[in-house]
Amino acid sequence: MTIQLTPSQRAILTHAHQHTEGKIIWFPENIKGGARQKVIDGLSKRTLITEGGKDWLMTAEGYEALGVPRKVPVSAQVLAEIIEVAERSKPRTRDNSKQAQVIAMLKRPEGATIPQICETTGWQQHTVRGTFAGAFKKKLRMEITSTKEADGQRIYRAA
Repeated sequence: MTIQLTPSQRAILTHAHQHTEGKIIWFPENIKGGARQKVIDGLSKRTLITEGGKDWLMTAEGYEALGVPRKVPVSAQVLAEIIEVAERSKPRTRDNSKQAQVIAMLKRPEGATIPQICETTGWQQHTVRGTFAGAFKKKLRMEITSTKEADGQRIYRAA
């Protein structure tokens, strides 16, 4: 199906395609004030453009109406999205996670007790022990040692 465009609509979409990665920022000299809003409304109602935050961007239908392939923008936002997808494919590690806090506590020279870890993380004792066995020993292959002090408290350390 061929979409009929006015000369002004064609000029606006062509400029957006060729110069601004599909962002609508230019209008012909004869389109000012309220006329600009009417052109935007017309393009939007026909789903040739869509609102993207504060900007208007060409849609797939807009590129199709021009008969041109959609350019792949290499803007900072798109680059950030690509990096985010790549980061998600890696095993997740967060420096400020509870797991990271517990590992830091276990690596201290004085180690950590289960009550100290519970206080820091808000976890229950069985959760701490389960984390030691599952996440740390099995998944991360950490070696965790424990010693019983003279006062009866058990101290855990990452070897």
